Amino acid sequence: MQKGIRLVAWTLVLLITAALGVMIFQWYSEELNVQKTQSGQSSIAIGGDFALTDHTGKAVTAADYTDKPLVIYFGYTFCPDVCPTTLSEMTLWVEELGDDAKKLNYLFITVDPERDDQESVAQYVDAFFDDLVGLRGTKEQTEAVIKSYRVYAKKVEDEAADSNYVMDHTASVFLMKKNNVFSGTISYGEAHDSAVAKLRKLIASAE
Repeated sequence: MQKGIRLVAWTLVLLITAALGVMIFQWYSEELNVQKTQSGQSSIAIGGDFALTDHTGKAVTAADYTDKPLVIYFGYTFCPDVCPTTLSEMTLWVEELGDDAKKLNYLFITVDPERDDQESVAQYVDAFFDDLVGLRGTKEQTEAVIKSYRVYAKKVEDEAADSNYVMDHTASVFLMKKNNVFSGTISYGEAHDSAVAKLRKLIASAE
């Protein structure tokens, strides 16, 4: 009798566990917005439309940058190390590409609209390379583009920092094929040759 009860109990546990597993998988799939590519492989949907203002004061959307593949970096002008390091490395990638560098669009999108006004963004991108475009938006616009590209960005209190806070944020560079289709990332601190190879591959995807 007890053996039968235990068997029923274990069966119920297994059924509940399986049901929970299905629920979690469905939630996870929806959360990541998994889509099927033409090859049948799954890819996470990253990117989408946005409405922001460039460092010259011009209102722009994602449609303004669909003519070429995109290289996008999310950061902020008050960043003490990660952002200037990454954009300095990006400057070296662009120099390495030579004339091919013109086959890509380059965006710096601030995750700190509270401090990064148009003037500060313009001065910031001007310190790196000519083709780098700085974008900023309202709090709502910024939250929307951060969500669309699945970027992590969070204000962290820091009494030693300007305005008493820093921004903890995703440090990777996003690579988007023409028409804003996610291709991959360049990790923070990735080797120069590896980063340039990824950019050449991105350029080739549009040819």
